[in-house]
Amino acid sequence: MDDAPRLTHLDESGAARMVDVANKDVTHRRAVATALVEMRAETLAMIVEGRAPKGDVFAVARVAGIMAAKRTSDLIPMCHPLALTHVSVDLAAEECAVRITAVAETDGKTGVEMEALTAASVAALTIYDMCKAVDRAMVVTDVMLLEKEGGKSGHYLREDS
Repeated sequence: MDDAPRLTHLDESGAARMVDVANKDVTHRRAVATALVEMRAETLAMIVEGRAPKGDVFAVARVAGIMAAKRTSDLIPMCHPLALTHVSVDLAAEECAVRITAVAETDGKTGVEMEALTAASVAALTIYDMCKAVDRAMVVTDVMLLEKEGGKSGHYLREDS
């Protein structure tokens, strides 16, 4: 018998499927994800000082991330639609970069990792979109899950975070 972990989104024949969560327990689920948008110092100064031609970059990116978390199941084919109880998107200026931290929570039968990752990713892409006219060399990087809580698999904390 093979004890190797198996991909839950594949059936016995290897076909894609949505995981059946009917028999799972409802628990509080929480996930934290991050993304980084690297940019020129001048671009970061423009954002922080509120001089971006398209408006308040942080405010728009925050709203975009929250909206994206709510629509994750429309974007990722095998994700279950979730009733999110909380989503937050925080943005912080770092040296020549913006760090995005997204938190998603629900009380449900499946986790919210994809919702947190989607929120961080879309917030990063929104920053790129709003600033591309002045800095096309920006790089979206380091999209990753930092932490997840709840469910059968318990607590996960990224060791290098």
